Amino acid sequence: MNKLSRWQGAGLLATTLLGTSVFILPQSSLNIAGENAIWAWVLLTLAIIPVTIIFGQLSANFPHAAGPAHFVEQAFGRVIGRAIGLSFLFAVPLGVPAAILMTYQFIDGLVSLSSTQQWLVQLAMLTSIYIVNFRGIRVSAQIQLVLTLVIVMVVAAMLFAALFSLEHAGIPVPNQDDINPLLIAAGLAFWSFLGVEAMSHLSDDFAQPAKDLIPAMLIGILLVGMVYVVCTLILYWLPNDQPLSMAVVFDQLFGGLGHWIIGLLGIAGGLATVNVYTASAAKLLASFAQQQILPRVFAKQNKHNVANRALLFILTIMAIVITYTYIADKQLEDLIFWVNGVFILIYLSAMLAAYKLLANKYRWLIHCSVLFCLVIIYGLGWNMSYAFCILSILVPIVWYQQKHLTSKVQNALISNKI
Repeated sequence: MNKLSRWQGAGLLATTLLGTSVFILPQSSLNIAGENAIWAWVLLTLAIIPVTIIFGQLSANFPHAAGPAHFVEQAFGRVIGRAIGLSFLFAVPLGVPAAILMTYQFIDGLVSLSSTQQWLVQLAMLTSIYIVNFRGIRVSAQIQLVLTLVIVMVVAAMLFAALFSLEHAGIPVPNQDDINPLLIAAGLAFWSFLGVEAMSHLSDDFAQPAKDLIPAMLIGILLVGMVYVVCTLILYWLPNDQPLSMAVVFDQLFGGLGHWIIGLLGIAGGLATVNVYTASAAKLLASFAQQQILPRVFAKQNKHNVANRALLFILTIMAIVITYTYIADKQLEDLIFWVNGVFILIYLSAMLAAYKLLANKYRWLIHCSVLFCLVIIYGLGWNMSYAFCILSILVPIVWYQQKHLTSKVQNALISNKI
């Protein structure tokens, strides 16, 4: 049976976190916070470590395809747990179009297409994700480990070239006069660390989850954090206002081929990000179907132990949302902030669940993790509205469903006794 190793898991997480955003969000964060953007990435990387450890401990001790939803259910009951799980399914259809819009920026740097052709290319990306996931996540994990190493080598080469060519390439002192831009930049940059919780959905795919899951997650997180800090530094040293700044800087440092090298890596990374989130969402949908929260038709698996119908359904919803974003011309930043709002509530719920599920020795890590979540919520501000609205709708619906199911079971037991 195909299972993930520690390094495959690290590669899977790292490529998911790097995705398209490694070559785009550093510039966006600089636009928001200036020199403070570098420190936003540093602080975010350090702050996500306790969250990663807690997610790893929860996943190792309570492995389940439902991931955070299962943890919250174990701690606070079915209604809250299942509402949290369903909220993930509401975030993915927004997150995937955001990732695909990012990915298309790299394609746009290589070839000029009409708006209709752009839409068709985006739908073709979803088709490729289905083909990759049809045989299970391990096949893509092997490819994504290689992709991660290539991205790291390219970024490292750019760093050394920048240090060699620039006389003054220091690290700026943080501006403490106005902390709000740093928090807003951190709220946007949080998108780059969405994927930590996705690994909890895939804990059963590890050969030895208790041994390999946490090291894989920490390796991936630290590697990704360093790459984002380095990319932001490079763009701070060599500023430009072009749409794909990293490609322009690559051309400056190496004399050309920037749009091709950065573009191809961005496209591959974007598909990798969508791939992991699609696999996670399909597993969660199948898990809910097995528990009869959602129709059982989504629980059926193919010969590769992949919930094929759940996978097709998730991809179909994504295609509908992509079509809507194409027609309505939604802004990329709006989608990112809304998705971040849903995920930070999922993270906060999982960290609160850890109070009840994990030993006392993890309490200080949980305190750090909860504080991190509250800071990100503050940084997102009004962009949390989508997440709160989704949760306020889901909780009463799930409560009613559970009450209805309980009544049916009780009536069935009474009928059997009679």
